Amino acid sequence: MRKLFLSGILTFIFTITVFAQLKHTIVKGETLYSISKKYQVTPEEIIKLNPEIKKGIKENAIITIPVKSKKEYFSSDNKSKFIKNEYVVQTGETLYAISRKLGVSVDELIKNNPVAKNGISPGQKLTYLILNKTGTTEKFTVKKEIPLMYKIQAKETKYSLSKKFDISISELERLNPHIKSDVKTGDTIRLTEKIELPKSSKIIVVNKNGTDHFFDYTVQSGETLYSISKKNNVAIEKIIEKNPSVTQGLSTGFVLKLPLVEGKQLAKNKDSVTGYKRKVNLLETVNFSKERNLVLLMPFNINRIENDSTKTKIEYLKSDKFLNITLDFYAGALKAIDSAKVLGLPIKVKVFDAESSKYSSNVISIIKNNDFSTTDLVIGPFTNSFVETAGELLMDKNIPIISPLMKDGGKGGKNVFYAMPSEDIQREELFNYLKSKSDAIFAIHSSARTSLSAYIANKVIGVKSYSFNDKGILDFTTLKAQLVKGKKNFIILDSDKIMQVLSAVNQLIGFKKEFDIQLVVTEFNDALDFEDVTIKKLASLKLLYPSAIRENDSKEALNFASAYRKDNKVMPNQYATRGFDVTFDAILRMCQENGFSATIDEVETEQIESQFNYVNNNNRGVYMLYYNDDLTIKQAK
Repeated sequence: MRKLFLSGILTFIFTITVFAQLKHTIVKGETLYSISKKYQVTPEEIIKLNPEIKKGIKENAIITIPVKSKKEYFSSDNKSKFIKNEYVVQTGETLYAISRKLGVSVDELIKNNPVAKNGISPGQKLTYLILNKTGTTEKFTVKKEIPLMYKIQAKETKYSLSKKFDISISELERLNPHIKSDVKTGDTIRLTEKIELPKSSKIIVVNKNGTDHFFDYTVQSGETLYSISKKNNVAIEKIIEKNPSVTQGLSTGFVLKLPLVEGKQLAKNKDSVTGYKRKVNLLETVNFSKERNLVLLMPFNINRIENDSTKTKIEYLKSDKFLNITLDFYAGALKAIDSAKVLGLPIKVKVFDAESSKYSSNVISIIKNNDFSTTDLVIGPFTNSFVETAGELLMDKNIPIISPLMKDGGKGGKNVFYAMPSEDIQREELFNYLKSKSDAIFAIHSSARTSLSAYIANKVIGVKSYSFNDKGILDFTTLKAQLVKGKKNFIILDSDKIMQVLSAVNQLIGFKKEFDIQLVVTEFNDALDFEDVTIKKLASLKLLYPSAIRENDSKEALNFASAYRKDNKVMPNQYATRGFDVTFDAILRMCQENGFSATIDEVETEQIESQFNYVNNNNRGVYMLYYNDDLTIKQAK
């Protein structure tokens, strides 16, 4: 009963959030251009609703984003932009499940299919409308959703599988060489080349003398001998020795015999020469045969919201920024869980309301009153003190706990991991990047700001520092005399005084005629948004800064945004995407052969907007971003 109550309240909260999320909270590094691109509107449309941002955008400011209403979409002028489609109901599906899959409301489905009021049945065709992006009125049927991986059930044959997934037997065998001779209940097969066969599906072959072991490896699209050798820790010469024909070229689907390396683990992803981790796709090494259990400790505080007679739920959402952030994170996490299940990852998920506030939480009660003996990973709580409490209580069970959003790493035990790179880590990674590119590094400081200058003086070698005097004046002639021709000159600007920033930017633009200069900041402040410090000026200096998130307009990122919008009727903001990234990465890590902890020291990963490189339990996955000439944000290499 408690679960049903919690589910109902969360559904109500998310319903309210759909309407509240027409607001956007500006985060560090965002520009008017990047925000307009994210919501697929023009900068002028945003300015029209938020005239104050003509003077510049400020971190944490809340702005209104123009979103068309259903009335606008379905006006007489726009009807021609929609086409009818048909969806075939699958066994076990409900109208609600179908509405979420198709991105339309239950009411709209019933409106277009009145007979559905009395229920639906497998095989029944439902009509619905979608936006016609091609300008045609072509009608088509949505194909049945097919998983990427599938576990063979009792009495299933190659013939029944080919019919079930609309795939030929020969294609099924090509994708899964291990079922050519026989189909076994419990075997995992793949239904697309987008994913590699799990380890349990590789065929082990013993040679005549019984000493050498091999497995069959199916070549994936785009792979080369070099990439295959690195992935499987096998020398190219060994591959050629057992597969002489590869000297004539490789083709997708070709089956290679590779020597089985005993004890091969994720540690092989670490470069033995440099010590740097290689970025890997953990989906390729998932163990599909072992079920994993994930727990989310979310700080919803449903009881407080329900029992507070002084505020309505809508008022809570308007006034509680932390609640909004965690709800967005949770929506992204749910999308990650859905994606994992579509991929066939063997996970079970439990969600607890940790009822956290600044000073209280029921984390202790949850852990003491529930069985965590089979739990493989915990995400949450959302504040350092309660994360550390959970870490202590679960340390004897060796359960990894991820703090998902806190910017300052805490003092958790060896089982507590901080997924958000701290500001100190971002600063350290920035200087590592600068020193890897040039030894001509300079810093300009405001006399009132001492933190960065002290850090440079104590921890960074080779940076020449200059300071504005008490009157806000700096001798730029002295600085210019130290600049180096033929090298990249990094100029770090550490000031929040408008006139100092404006003066420095204008002087450096003038120096560009003689020198290769790039402006650098460790963090953004209001002075950088001053109307005379235009984005165009900052872009001309290729303003560089560290960031925990990146700009990503790849196909995968766009697919995620589209799927999220279908489920939630809004585009994902930074916290929703973070929820997806942290959760999906954690799921992939815990589904490895030896679990989450075995990946920490050896594997670096990347998701939609974030990368994860855990060192001493802290994520050092930091991007170096810069303003490009076309006013877009690019990732520095």
